[in-house]
Amino acid sequence: MTDEAALPDTGVVENAPKQEAADVVAALADDAPVGRMLIALDIDGTVLLEDDTLSPGIVEAVAHAAEVGHEIMLATGRSWDSTHTIMDRLGIRPEYAVCSNGAVVMRRVGDEDAATYERAHVETFDPTEVLTLLGEHLGGAHFLVELPDGTRLFTDYLDDWNLVGANKVPFERLSDQPVCRVVVVAPEQTDKDFLELVERIGLSQVSYAIGWTAWLDIAPQGVDKSTALERVRAWLGIAPERVLVMGDGRNDIEMMQWAVRNGGRAIAMHQGPPEVHAAAGEVGLSVTEGGVAAVLRAL
Repeated sequence: MTDEAALPDTGVVENAPKQEAADVVAALADDAPVGRMLIALDIDGTVLLEDDTLSPGIVEAVAHAAEVGHEIMLATGRSWDSTHTIMDRLGIRPEYAVCSNGAVVMRRVGDEDAATYERAHVETFDPTEVLTLLGEHLGGAHFLVELPDGTRLFTDYLDDWNLVGANKVPFERLSDQPVCRVVVVAPEQTDKDFLELVERIGLSQVSYAIGWTAWLDIAPQGVDKSTALERVRAWLGIAPERVLVMGDGRNDIEMMQWAVRNGGRAIAMHQGPPEVHAAAGEVGLSVTEGGVAAVLRAL
């Protein structure tokens, strides 16, 4: 996978038997709310498969959902540079897009035919403390920071990440100014290693999400996909109970909890880990089986 915020390898996906899959779709259809909805989709492992292809049937299903009046947008850990290309592939021009795990909200300028977006809201923090701590404990890790204007600075090549337009700098330069997020990639580490490290060194004043392997994403304290989506929901004037979110990763947990807590729906992709399933409460088909398309067609 070549996109910058691609999830690490998620392992083998279990395919549900046809009858089981049909039952899942039928159950989701029975519970589907009516009226205009705000539908927020994660990208990697939800919209995209691991080989960077689109989940089966998703383009047609997204088009149908938009035609009947739903507001469909992306909520991703990716930066804007690698988010708008997925919007193009899906054929959507939503009014807003949530990027960088909630630290950046992009807003469309003009009508749906417009291709221009501007930064509607940006969260930043001083990365000095967290970079110092992680640098001391992860000497072989590769680091990247995203600046408020979207510029990315990195220390070493990051496998499977899009670094087009990014600038390579010495580690010390990463903390020269406030950032939207810090990304740490350590191929020799596992997700459990990262969890243990974060607990041991006591990261404070930040929010963080850990990928399935080798990847730690750090945002300003109290910032995640849910905080950005709540802002968008209010701007659009859509009731909380008419929110639907879908995702598969640990950085989707907060937005799932937010949706469910406020009367909306959250659906986890089948291949996601147990903690994501638990946060959502509803589990759909896997990304390879067209999980998003199945839900959208049932609305």
